[in-house]
Amino acid sequence: MKNTNSKWIPFFSAAVVVAIFSIQPIHAELLEKTKKVAGATVRYKVVLPNGYDPAKPYPAILAFGGGPQTMNTVDAVLNRNLRAEAEKRGYIVVAPAAPDDQLFFEDGARIFPEFLKLILADYKIQDNKFHIAGPSNGGIAAFHVAAANPQYFLSVTAFPGYMWEPTPAKLQAISKMCVFMYVGENDEYMWHAEMKREAEVLRSKGTVARYTVEKGQPHRMETLAGDNAGRLFDGFEETKKGCGK
Repeated sequence: MKNTNSKWIPFFSAAVVVAIFSIQPIHAELLEKTKKVAGATVRYKVVLPNGYDPAKPYPAILAFGGGPQTMNTVDAVLNRNLRAEAEKRGYIVVAPAAPDDQLFFEDGARIFPEFLKLILADYKIQDNKFHIAGPSNGGIAAFHVAAANPQYFLSVTAFPGYMWEPTPAKLQAISKMCVFMYVGENDEYMWHAEMKREAEVLRSKGTVARYTVEKGQPHRMETLAGDNAGRLFDGFEETKKGCGK
């Protein structure tokens, strides 16, 4: 009798395994990829949200790291500011490293808009537009790239950051986007004045432009990192209400 029943054990075990896996949540993914764009090899990471469905459109963020904008700084901005909330709230995040060590507000910007077109071919992005964000040099890059390619962006978020070599035309180019600017009260680089001035110019054009001084914070702010990173996403969500008068 034992021998007769034992032949069913492997089949039963397999069924249990299938049942167990079928009720497990689909975990988010962090992918590392490479593309050839504008004669440069671009390395980048992609955060996919929990339960990602490739047939469904998602809101998306183009993110830049600070400092030298290497893969190490890509990892830093994802881990400190963006990944956890993106996975939870249902956002795709695309974060490239600067090609050939050329910053994204300098010669590295040559990969746009071709890089964006390639990402749009790979993923379904809501309305074919991104939020763009980054800290420090990443914030400067966010303004620069958004101004040069305004048709691809819904909002600009710099924590901190400002428009590199600003002109009326560059500020006008982002005036239909929501703009969120954060700077530490004790920022050692003293970017306050330029950030405040640009926010005021944008508001005069009817733009939703927020300039926020983070009390007691240095250049690398903790008030927008970790458990506080949701504040950045609250800004992205605010764009649904409109970004201009």
